[in-house]
This record gives sequence, structure tokens and C-alpha cells, in this order.
Amino acid sequence: MAFTKRIRPRADEIWTAIVEHPMVAGIGDGTLQTDRFKYWVRQDYQYLIEYGRLFALGAAKAPTFDRMKTFTDLLTATLTEEIDLHRSYAAEFGIIKNELEATPLSPTTQGYTDFLLRTAALGSFTDLVVALLPCMWGFNDVATRLAADGLPGDERYAAWIEMYTGEEFSELTEWCLTLSDEMTAEATETEIERCRRIFETSAQYEYRFWDATWRREEWTV
Repeated sequence: MAFTKRIRPRADEIWTAIVEHPMVAGIGDGTLQTDRFKYWVRQDYQYLIEYGRLFALGAAKAPTFDRMKTFTDLLTATLTEEIDLHRSYAAEFGIIKNELEATPLSPTTQGYTDFLLRTAALGSFTDLVVALLPCMWGFNDVATRLAADGLPGDERYAAWIEMYTGEEFSELTEWCLTLSDEMTAEATETEIERCRRIFETSAQYEYRFWDATWRREEWTV
């Protein structure tokens, strides 16, 4: 059985918990307080910068030229198109560029990105791909579930759902799912179990990222 089919039941549990979290449910029905979403935008902007480093490590570790080029393209797209999109999106919520740049990473954002980069730096290319998967898969799945209930009246939240259910992001998700299956096709049961743990840790961080946003998490002292 393909790796992504093996982990699908656990992934569904986590995606369901995310959809049911008041932070995400509030995006879906348009009732989320603006201040909470502003916090998410600022933290996700910082996350994207670290995400770019993950793609850079992917390019360095890629076993073939084609995969190296794909990760290089993703790095470029993340640091130009997606960053610019977040800046323009933030502007709609009254967040200026300097505010985005100056945002300190929350404990959860720091922990999540540190986990991703540690896995990428010390692990294999397969480990990196599996750690990367929950972000793409989770956002696409969660947004798709929200869209199934109709778009919210708040155009800003509707745009968020449309962004992550759009053709480009959906294709990127399918690419990552396929790559995960390809990279684990010849893996031993021991290797599959390691990949499962990496995936689950990353997926749980996805949930915690939303929860930290809801709580507007800060460092304690």
C-alpha cells in the first residue's frame, strides 16, 4: 500500500481536528475576529521565510536534476510570489511590511520550523519530503472541507479558502503526495515507521500552529 494511503486515516483525524478548531471554523463561517487572523498572517509570513530554507535544503539534497530544479523553482516561488501575496493580503488587514518583517516567531512557529529544518538538515531527502507534506496536504484538505459548506461572506476569508483550494495549490499538493509515495516505494518497514513519525509530528504542528494563533501565543517571560 502506498505510504500516503497508509497514513491517510491519521491525517484525516488531524485535518478534522483542524477544521473543527474555532480558529478555522471562524474562517469558514466568516466570524473569526480580525485580530486573531492578523496574528496568523504575521506568523505565517515568518513561517514562509523558514519554509524557503526547507526548499533550499531540498534542492541541495535532491537525488536528480529534475527534482533539484523543482525545489529551486519552489524556493523562488515562495520567496517572491507567495511572500508578495502575503504582503498584499496582510495590507488588506492593515498590516504593513515593516510590521511583518519585525514579527518575532512564536514558540510554536519556532518549534515547528526548527523541527522541519532539523529534519531536512540531518535526515534524508525522503525525510525532508515527508516533513514537508502536512503543510501542503493539510491546507488543501482543510480549505476544501470549508469550501464544501460554501464561502463566507467576508471576502478576505473567502479569498483564503479560494487560495488553498485553487488549481495551482491543489496541483502542488498532488505533486507532494506523489513524491512522498515515490520516495517511500522501496522503503523497509523500519523506514516507513520513521517516515510515519516524521509526518505525524509535522501534522500535529499544523494543528498547534492554528491553536497558537487562536490563543495569540507569546513567550512566557
